[in-house]
Amino acid sequence: MRVYAKITAAALAAALLLPAAAMARTSIDVDGDADVAASLTAPKAPGYLECVPYARTTSGIQIYGDAWTWWGQARSRYATGSTPRVGAVMAIKPFNNSKLGHVATVSRLVDSRTVLLSHANWSVPGAVERNVTALDVSPNNDWSEVRIWYGPSQNLGNTHWPVSGFIYNARPGAKLRDVAPVEPRAESRLAESPRKAPSKKGRRSDPIGDIIAASH
Repeated sequence: MRVYAKITAAALAAALLLPAAAMARTSIDVDGDADVAASLTAPKAPGYLECVPYARTTSGIQIYGDAWTWWGQARSRYATGSTPRVGAVMAIKPFNNSKLGHVATVSRLVDSRTVLLSHANWSVPGAVERNVTALDVSPNNDWSEVRIWYGPSQNLGNTHWPVSGFIYNARPGAKLRDVAPVEPRAESRLAESPRKAPSKKGRRSDPIGDIIAASH
């Protein structure tokens, strides 16, 4: 028993001497309440996925390093611009509690100010989110600021995230018209979410019914 007690004491002492980095917890990008951010922290563990390797896998864009460095690295290696394309990577600047920036792959174009993104380590630490909404809220409609879907609130977050631009899987200097949409890779294919069928309006449409329906 004495030997067991000595081993246990030694193990506890070693644990106390571990560097702080080994015990570090990673907080997520939370819009708003700092208390919510604190409650949603989680340790890095097997199965924990950062945004960078996930974006690299889904887009095929082979850039390494923290997310905030991707835009600078891409300028000499890939085509870049301010217009979303399927398969392009949205590069988000460091902002608020997102100290290292963020990268996400565009999975679908919805309209001129809305896209769907696939990314990791955003709403939930280490988790993947597929086909979530990102809304262009920039004053000039140039995708320099976006609001992004935040899982726990089941709504768009309130934060206006600053965006550097989009990185395309094409050579530097390629014209946007020559940058074809890139289907996300098969091993990370994004699940398609159902679309509502557009309402058919014509001469026989019911304008009063449409007004009533729009109010609900």
